[in-house]
Amino acid sequence: MVSGAVRPARLGEGDLVELVSPAGAADPAVVEVAVGVLTGWGLRVRLGEHALGRRHDYLSGTDEQRLADVNHALRDPEVRAVVCVRGGYGTQRIVDGVDFAAVRADPKLVMGFSDITALHSALWCEARLATVHGPTGSQLVGGLDSRTVRSARSILFGAEPVVVAAEADEETFGVRVAGRASGVLLGGNLTLLATTAGTRHRPDPTGAILLLEDVGEEPYRVDRSLVQLRRSGWLEGVAGVAVGQFTNCVGEDKVSPTVAEVLAEELGALGVPVLGGLPIGHGEQQVAVGLGVRAVLDADAGSLTIQAVTS
Repeated sequence: MVSGAVRPARLGEGDLVELVSPAGAADPAVVEVAVGVLTGWGLRVRLGEHALGRRHDYLSGTDEQRLADVNHALRDPEVRAVVCVRGGYGTQRIVDGVDFAAVRADPKLVMGFSDITALHSALWCEARLATVHGPTGSQLVGGLDSRTVRSARSILFGAEPVVVAAEADEETFGVRVAGRASGVLLGGNLTLLATTAGTRHRPDPTGAILLLEDVGEEPYRVDRSLVQLRRSGWLEGVAGVAVGQFTNCVGEDKVSPTVAEVLAEELGALGVPVLGGLPIGHGEQQVAVGLGVRAVLDADAGSLTIQAVTS
């Protein structure tokens, strides 16, 4: 059963943000842009020692280096927010070593998505920390006026609920089961959630609104992940499902079902309200939302309203 979240303080001008890379290697030029965006908000920015590292072409440094950066940021009382530079792969390799005692002692804002879902889930299970499912540093390249950047700033500095409306041009817009549900919003990237099955960081979804999104997965692989969630008990007791962007999730042949058809079949069988078409995930632009906080999913009205992640 989910319980109340620990909500970190919102950011203010002059606060220190640390950029860390718990997963994939980052392009230094992209990181430079992210630093410019954050400093443009009046924040101080520090790069983790290995934030620009590279190992095996897909990891930003060794496991020990990446974990050290994450824990350094979480332990430093001056740091008020930890922004992950990018997703990719690698967070699950280090997440068991995160200093959860430091998180409980000094809750900070943590923002990222995609592979960072593994960190969100661990922080919830171990410390009940409310976190931000929002852009990584690599997504802050669209300019200060882009929807992604404006949404990230609003959630990090603000204390107002976030209202996300389903949009007809999203591929998952037709995935819908009528009804209204409320509960704590949990979840994130579908593939990462499926890989938490059998680990100690699989959140209890009872009474929760489950958020799902993904990228680059063929429909049969989306089906496989959903079946894994169902068979492992991940979907038991969910109050509703919020379906975000499933970007470039297309089959290689003409007989393959669409990803929307796969989602509608699997999620429609749950008997709970389902709302697709939400601009959350790997699309060209995304809306940042809080995880671990209360949400109301209204499939009839086509909206998801999420409590502020900050106190």
